Amino acid sequence: MFIAVLTDIAKLMLIAAGFFFGLGVYVRNTRPLWSEPLQKRRLVVASLIVLAVLILDVTEDTIGGDSGPIDRAILQFVHRHVPGMLHDFFAAVTLTGSWAALVPLTILATLVLALMKHRREALLLFASLTTSALMIYVIKASVDRDRPALWATDLYWGSSFPSGHTLIVASFATAASLCVKRIRPAIHGYAVAISLIWVFLVALSRLIIGVHWPTDVLAAACIGAFIPLALSLALAIREPGKVSATGRGL
Repeated sequence: MFIAVLTDIAKLMLIAAGFFFGLGVYVRNTRPLWSEPLQKRRLVVASLIVLAVLILDVTEDTIGGDSGPIDRAILQFVHRHVPGMLHDFFAAVTLTGSWAALVPLTILATLVLALMKHRREALLLFASLTTSALMIYVIKASVDRDRPALWATDLYWGSSFPSGHTLIVASFATAASLCVKRIRPAIHGYAVAISLIWVFLVALSRLIIGVHWPTDVLAAACIGAFIPLALSLALAIREPGKVSATGRGL
């Protein structure tokens, strides 16, 4: 099993590397105006390609049922090894990924950014969250995966794939980190660390309370990060002259 996992990872990395190289050739030959903004954001481009490959691979395994055994094994492992005293903590953590928490937070953050004249950052944050909400609805309706029923849990309705809580938190956290990078680059590292911890805890909380499979939260985290990264890159390509002059692309 370990060898199979390593083989699968190596295959995915080769596919991602091929896409990265192919995109570079395509841009140089057909979209020369994109070259400078994309060159400045090689890490973002590489991240988007890796995320896209992971999303497609996990979704394919989920729809095909190939992820079932490892999903079940991981979920049972988490259930056995997380102390009961932590369940209340993770129940509180999962609430931070609810619509009741993130809709007001997104509206408030968007308004504050707009009032502070950071209109591009406000657009990125708001567009990331609204796009993520649409993606959650479309994918859940398309995949319609049953939720885990390995032990008694609180009732949650709707498709299990992907985890809406994880996706929306990953989208907000990634968009917020990108905004911090432009506004306060000195603390960008701290923003990224906080974002990663938040996404990890919310994803883990969904497993601990038993309402999602591991592939649900993995795909959700990847999709949630992909959306704001893709939007920020699109904004940078749209205004290459401005980005080149300031050197502060998202």
